[in-house]
Amino acid sequence: MVINIIICILLGYLFGCFSTGFFIGKIKKIDIRQYGSKSSGTTNALRTLGPKAGALTLLGDMLKALIVILLVRFVFFSNLDYVRLLSLYTGLGVVLGHNYPVWLKFKGGKGIASTAGAMVAFDPLIIPFALPVFLISVAITRYVSVGSLLIAMMFPIWTAIRNPGEVHMLLVAFVYTILAFIKHSANIKRLLNGTENKLGQRVKIDKMG
Repeated sequence: MVINIIICILLGYLFGCFSTGFFIGKIKKIDIRQYGSKSSGTTNALRTLGPKAGALTLLGDMLKALIVILLVRFVFFSNLDYVRLLSLYTGLGVVLGHNYPVWLKFKGGKGIASTAGAMVAFDPLIIPFALPVFLISVAITRYVSVGSLLIAMMFPIWTAIRNPGEVHMLLVAFVYTILAFIKHSANIKRLLNGTENKLGQRVKIDKMG
């Protein structure tokens, strides 16, 4: 099992290193990691490059988790009775690759879109519960970070409910939450100080700078 877990984490990491927002930014001739929150994720792509870029980044970062987890579950390790646990580790690898891509000197995104993709691939039934939580919390607060953190907190809770007694799964799901809070530490400080950027605020781009 240990060898398979390592393989799945590495495979996930490889997929996670595809930084959608970075590539979209390069098409626009900028490195979005130099603007706004300095992240290559969905929210910074939205603020830096607009709604279309934000939507494409969200889709790409979710798909990379979905694709590799489905490959693990239904192609590479479909014959193993602990394949769902392996899918969790694979998604964790994707989040790590997204957050800390080696080819970008470990400077990536914050992992929420990839976490969402992992959640959906792990258990699609979470969609009608998690999606309203995210949308309503963002609509009320106007803070994407609040919705993101709530989703990250929801994952281990959902895992425990849907997989009672599976302590190993619960612990892995909890690591997703820890990673989300680590990457959102600056957001949390700004939320506490009342200086967090709200949804709709744009970042000024100076391509000459």
